[in-house]
Amino acid sequence: MKLHQRRYSAAAAALLAVAAAGAVAQAQSSDALLDKLVDKGILTVKEANELRQESDKGFTQAYQVKSGMPDWVSSLKFNGDFRGRMEGFYASHPGWADRTRYRYRLRFGVTASLLDDFEVGMRLGSGELNTASAAEGIDPISNNQTLMGNGSKKGIFLDMAYAKWSPLHDKTWTGSLTIGKMENPFVFSDMVFDKDYTPEGAAWQMSYAINDQQALKFNSAFFVLNELAASSYDPYMVGAQLRWDSTWNKRWSSSFGVAALDIANDQFLTNAAVPNKNRGNSRNAAGALDQGFNPIIVDGALTYTLESFPMYPGAFPITLAGEYINNPAAHSDYFNVPGAGAQNSAYNAGITFGKSGKKGTWDISYKYKYLEGNAWYEEMVDSDYGAYYQTAPLGGGAGYGSGTNIKGHVIKASYSPYDSLTLSVTAFVSQLIKTSPTGSGSDMTRLQVDASWKF
Repeated sequence: MKLHQRRYSAAAAALLAVAAAGAVAQAQSSDALLDKLVDKGILTVKEANELRQESDKGFTQAYQVKSGMPDWVSSLKFNGDFRGRMEGFYASHPGWADRTRYRYRLRFGVTASLLDDFEVGMRLGSGELNTASAAEGIDPISNNQTLMGNGSKKGIFLDMAYAKWSPLHDKTWTGSLTIGKMENPFVFSDMVFDKDYTPEGAAWQMSYAINDQQALKFNSAFFVLNELAASSYDPYMVGAQLRWDSTWNKRWSSSFGVAALDIANDQFLTNAAVPNKNRGNSRNAAGALDQGFNPIIVDGALTYTLESFPMYPGAFPITLAGEYINNPAAHSDYFNVPGAGAQNSAYNAGITFGKSGKKGTWDISYKYKYLEGNAWYEEMVDSDYGAYYQTAPLGGGAGYGSGTNIKGHVIKASYSPYDSLTLSVTAFVSQLIKTSPTGSGSDMTRLQVDASWKF
């Protein structure tokens, strides 16, 4: 046997011994061993890569035997996060009593990668069940659970359940089709969709790499909003979005997008039919929406990256971003007040310094948001952004209310002392655009202090 063959065989035997030690050792120690053998000249890079492939194949087969998974399951991954929060609400209006509450959010997901470019996933999440109203159910735009009820047992609910097929995955084209209850396929701020909103329906996403620095991305979806037992006019949403993402050089990068969304049969989205969490849209006396929704949305972001910055490890990004909404389907007077106008526009603009998420990193951001009442459907937008209603609007209650018809400031600071942990403080300082009664005080400050762990 030739010398290099004996060395290759010896290396293979050592690698198999490491793989036999278990999954963690196979994933970490075998790669370290191969790298050391290449450094010493015992193996070539090609031979090391061949051994890695053999090791991965052997591990996959052993994993399938031990786990009982069928041959077509190539991997099973777990992930999740936990967030603890202290939250306060403060207002100057004499009708408001300041309050503080403590909440948590827990999410745990499982993803199975299958042969032939398939993926099946699910995620469980915390959330509050309104047992007094079947229509309220579980909040679709929040996984938060308030600490209350003398330590009562809390619920865990299905947050995502989907199947995904990704037949396109070369250097130029990628494409995937997803069905079920999924992560939102669109790229918008929380002025359009709350970050916790996991829609139900189908989505098709594609990406075309123009070159190494630029890519065009297309997102489209069909969301089921409700199912009516005695009607064929179920409310649903369709949408399409085109994005252009660019990295011009090591300093400059940008992202721009344009989208069109449309809600069909929105007159059946009454407060009694779906969870009524937000407010702000114009409604009739029966609680039904009296405006349509087919908004055009334009957004953009520009990032400049410094090589270094004081008290920040690595490159330091500075991002300017903005977004604009116009809903041409909204046309009648808001709240039926003559001269009030359609109230069908919205915008936000802000700046972010840094980016948290890795050990020692941090960020500070400021954003101004102006979201008119009929710019978009109230039950999809950020549930943390609200103000004080002195009197109850149609379809809503008096007191604090999030949704549309809000303007104000969002200030946030975050720091990651570890890769797994991020600490943050967020202040929402906002007020109603259209008050009822006219001129009444609606200012509200909402303060959130968070500790978030990811795994």
